[in-house]
Amino acid sequence: QVQLVESGGGLVQAGGSLRLSCAASGRTGSTYAMAWFRQAPGKEREFVAVILWSAAGTSYTNSVKGRFTISRDNAKNTVHLQMNSLKPEDTAVYYCALQPGVGVPYKYWGQGTQVTVSS
Repeated sequence: QVQLVESGGGLVQAGGSLRLSCAASGRTGSTYAMAWFRQAPGKEREFVAVILWSAAGTSYTNSVKGRFTISRDNAKNTVHLQMNSLKPEDTAVYYCALQPGVGVPYKYWGQGTQVTVSS
């Protein structure tokens, strides 16, 4: 089993920054990728960013490119999401997810952390 714990959410004004962290514990040895998703009120959960655990390749949804940066600390089994130039439309619950192998779904999810951006 794998446990994911997010931290770093909060309330920030538009244009501000926040840094989310997700600490993974348990059987993380076969991790292929870790990602951030978000869900705004009344909307479907959407992909935000992903990082490959071994090669550190990254990918972002278009709406956050140039503003958000995903990074990882392999030694601490932690992934971060640095969010700059935040907009009110970034308001959502942000979830960390872990993909345990190539071609398999994201099997493990954190509990979520609220990010609120005021205008």
